[in-house]
Amino acid sequence: MPAPDSAPTPAPRPRAHDRDILRLAVPAFFALVAEPLFVLVDSAIVGRLGTPQLAGLGVAGAMLTTLVNLCVFLAYATTAAVARLLGAGDPRAAIRQGLDGVWLAALLGLALTVVGLVTAPWIVAAFGASDSATPHAVTYLRIGSLGVPAMLIVLAATGVLRGLQDTRTPLLVAVLGFTANLLLNLGFVYGLHWGIAGSAWGTVIAQTGMAAVYLVTVVRGARRHGASLRPDLAGIRASAGAGAPLFVRTVSLRAILIGATVAATRMGDTSIATHQVAWQVWTFLAFALDALAIAAQAIVGRALGAGDATGARAATRRMLVWGVWTGALFAIVVIAARPLYIPLFTADPAVRHLLAGTLLAVAALQPVAAAVFVLDGVLIGAGDGRYLALTMPLVLAAFGAVLGTVLALGGGLIAMWWWAIGTFMLARVILLGHRVRADAWLVTGRR
Repeated sequence: MPAPDSAPTPAPRPRAHDRDILRLAVPAFFALVAEPLFVLVDSAIVGRLGTPQLAGLGVAGAMLTTLVNLCVFLAYATTAAVARLLGAGDPRAAIRQGLDGVWLAALLGLALTVVGLVTAPWIVAAFGASDSATPHAVTYLRIGSLGVPAMLIVLAATGVLRGLQDTRTPLLVAVLGFTANLLLNLGFVYGLHWGIAGSAWGTVIAQTGMAAVYLVTVVRGARRHGASLRPDLAGIRASAGAGAPLFVRTVSLRAILIGATVAATRMGDTSIATHQVAWQVWTFLAFALDALAIAAQAIVGRALGAGDATGARAATRRMLVWGVWTGALFAIVVIAARPLYIPLFTADPAVRHLLAGTLLAVAALQPVAAAVFVLDGVLIGAGDGRYLALTMPLVLAAFGAVLGTVLALGGGLIAMWWWAIGTFMLARVILLGHRVRADAWLVTGRR
């Protein structure tokens, strides 16, 4: 039911939520940072093989990330639903809801693996990859598709633990997974000389190990609270239905990524190789900033489940302050540290020069991006997916219009980042901010 307009509750002090935010966000920060490090490690290792290999990884990596991120609702919707039920005082129902998400993840993962294996050559061709990059992209995409079920199970199981206010276990699993990925990639690529295929196999094996650890953890929790492990078709359908609005939101987000990647690909191997690294730096920072969004999902979901609309709004304000300042700090680090990390990705002078300019745009957008991620997490935690689904196509349309204008005027990669991706972020922060200022998202109870 909507939050009642009864006598106002005294607003919590601004710092009252800091302990909860830190308890959830700090472990989530390190866990989330480890996720894009998988691709950053791949980029650094494969980049030393040559520009065509790095360009191929750029195309295949974008597609695999798209396949997985289209299903990010498995984590986000599960976190919100589990947190709300936990706040309502029913941990058994919370874990049962999470298990439905895990079963859905396994089914979707198997289907997406088949799609990736069968359609890899056509997907790469659709990106417009050059003749030199195409075979590397197809190889990585086909092998990487085998790891999609594990990646989706990791998403869903992570959502269960976050909803239960546990971000430490995902941190431990992420650290172990990253370490395994690094060692396997180095061994397969340079030790066994498997080339880009070795990088793909190393990542798949690491992801599968992570999924196994998560499954053991969630099963133990289910047994402790007496929740059934059997698949429940009604529950699986309910999980899919709850995630449908977030799926629409994510489709628009991934369309923007694909549009930017296709545009960079058609600019040539130097541009797509540069865009691959720049986007992975952006993703690395986004996952780091998303730690506050994860805290928002868990804290807001739990507060609204317990009927505390005032606490949910106060926590939102506090997390926005944290987000903007963190984004500003990241901007400074990205600019100042360019001479240190750019050489790690490529020895090509043309790519290094273009990357140095592109990263200025990446840095400038970080404070805006931080506010976007926090507000997005707040509305996801509140279960306000319908608003997100309705507004993201508008953001996509704005991005597409500006990107088309940049290309028509002959703009290059740097112009695309400043204008098209800048418009994408500004449109999101305006629409999300408008929603959070109102009260429609403050719905309390089990929902």
